[in-house]
Amino acid sequence: MKVEDLSGQKGRDTGHKAIDGIIDHKLSASPQNYELWLNYQMQSVPGLNEEINTTIAENGEFSEHHSELLYDKYFNSSKLGTHVVQTGAKLAAELTAALQLLNRAGDTTDAFSESLDDAANELKNDSIDSNRLLSIVSSLSKATQEMSSQNSELSKRLEESSSEINELRTHLQTIRTEALTDSLTGVANRKQFDNMLRYRIQEARNLDYPLTLTICDIDFFKKFNDTWGHQTGDQVIRFVAATLERLALKDHLVARYGGEEFAIIMPRVNTHEAVPVLERMRRAIEVKKLKRKSTGDSLGNVTMSFGAAELTEEDSCSSLIRRADERLYVAKRNGRNQVSADLNTATRAA
Repeated sequence: MKVEDLSGQKGRDTGHKAIDGIIDHKLSASPQNYELWLNYQMQSVPGLNEEINTTIAENGEFSEHHSELLYDKYFNSSKLGTHVVQTGAKLAAELTAALQLLNRAGDTTDAFSESLDDAANELKNDSIDSNRLLSIVSSLSKATQEMSSQNSELSKRLEESSSEINELRTHLQTIRTEALTDSLTGVANRKQFDNMLRYRIQEARNLDYPLTLTICDIDFFKKFNDTWGHQTGDQVIRFVAATLERLALKDHLVARYGGEEFAIIMPRVNTHEAVPVLERMRRAIEVKKLKRKSTGDSLGNVTMSFGAAELTEEDSCSSLIRRADERLYVAKRNGRNQVSADLNTATRAA
């Protein structure tokens, strides 16, 4: 969601439509419901509109319960935090148990060492009788058995802990990946894009590298969606994401920026170098003849418009995004299905 889209008359109209959605479905006038329906009107959260429309179509209504479920899924980050905290707690418990077991094993080892020292000292005595010798041997045998039992328990418990810790570590990685990945396309989501753009800008300035940001979206996607439906629209979005990801350079990040819009962060590449890469993407999308999965009907061709801007000394994250967005609208005004790059004013970031 862009701040400028919420200002002026357009913003007021969008807000009124969000309130109308709350009223039409007899929902409570809560901040959560307003946020849900505002984003629905903006079509700014990937997957949200489809789920709301599907829920209404299947149930004939959109209840408070449905609203709570979707709000938790798309806007409430506390559940993710809970998963992280719970997994972290389990991980800490496993590590604590393993350390306690190691401490006990250390105590047993110390006791065994003392038994050996005591036996060695006594055996130095030439006058030791057979009964005392038998007692020493019996004591050493008992200490050895205790040591063996302790080592066996330690080995088993550490093996179990290692397995559990690996599972928890994998779970944490899965949570992290889900938090940074767009569920529909598998490319980076907006959160990962924002984090990576800040990092790449800092890197470009520290190492004196160029950096190009590209914003692109599918031409006439709303018309396409209205004609073929949301599921087919999602099919097209997945195809576009896969194509962009396949043709992007190795360390470049493709992200779903919102709806049918994508962003590509291109480190160590100026706009002159970026254009050929973007042209390959554009042509690969343009020439593909798509078919509807459910029926096999031809969907024709899909095209995309691209806007690219290179980082300058004066740029912030928001200004670089704005300039790339402006180039995108230049491409659209000039007929769509093309790359528009800011080639004249691009300078190396200092």
